[in-house]
Amino acid sequence: MTKDDLKKRFKDFALRIIRLVDSMPNTISSQALAKQIIRSGTSPFSNYRSACIAKSDKDFLNKLKMVEEELDETAGWLELISESEIISKDRLVLIQNECNELLKIITASIVTCRNKLNCIGKDSISKNSK
Repeated sequence: MTKDDLKKRFKDFALRIIRLVDSMPNTISSQALAKQIIRSGTSPFSNYRSACIAKSDKDFLNKLKMVEEELDETAGWLELISESEIISKDRLVLIQNECNELLKIITASIVTCRNKLNCIGKDSISKNSK
């Protein structure tokens, strides 16, 4: 999957979150949850775009960690919305699955990036000690 493919998936996910929030009932609890999930569910889109133009590998890793945190928070809000039955569980399955898939992709990217940074760090240490 290319960066552009992932950017599109994050944009599509953000748009689905927006539509979900707009369809929530106008109750105090629904609106409180809507305010939370609109922030956490749309920020991975902008944070991933930011990661794509990171200044360094460490900056990239840091920005991916922000994406991971926001996706995990969104998964939690989706679970709460589902279990509270504000929106039917059937209607939330696809967006929950996409959230979980994006989270797995980002988590794997974080592991890869960390491994790369660890290898670079070990290489520079061994070169300096010679």
